[in-house]
Amino acid sequence: MEIAIVVAADEKNGIGINNQLLCHLPNDLKYFKQLTTGYAILMGRKTYDSIGRPLPNRLNLVLSKSQNEIAGCETFSEMEAAINFAKEKGLEKLYIIGGDSVYKQGLALCDKVYLTRIHHRFLADAFFVALLPNDWKLQATETIGADEKNAYAHSFEVYQKM
Repeated sequence: MEIAIVVAADEKNGIGINNQLLCHLPNDLKYFKQLTTGYAILMGRKTYDSIGRPLPNRLNLVLSKSQNEIAGCETFSEMEAAINFAKEKGLEKLYIIGGDSVYKQGLALCDKVYLTRIHHRFLADAFFVALLPNDWKLQATETIGADEKNAYAHSFEVYQKM
């Protein structure tokens, strides 16, 4: 099973503030949906709380030390147990979707990172870890300018673990 991270980060690797995304970027939401539909998504409880519901057409896996049950989701206290559950379900891919502590745990376990780089600097209190050039190789990038629906220019970047 392929394990990948999906994250949107600003120019300083900020990913959120007050348990919310930094901005509303429809292109990124569409990209996220295209990548993750039909597969497993793994998130921390705070990320789940910020979304507010299980995402449709995906196996929703939530890491939580405090909640044993979340309607429409499978809950786990350890990342390895969640990954093993997805493997047992026979899914080809598992996407780690946040937050910052879940990304930190998952980075060592994943093969790819799908990073939406927002070309702006926001006030943030949650950050993605820097991808070191000795560990990660940029495989693909596509830059899109700001438009009437997307207030900020952004790039879709795909990194492969070396």
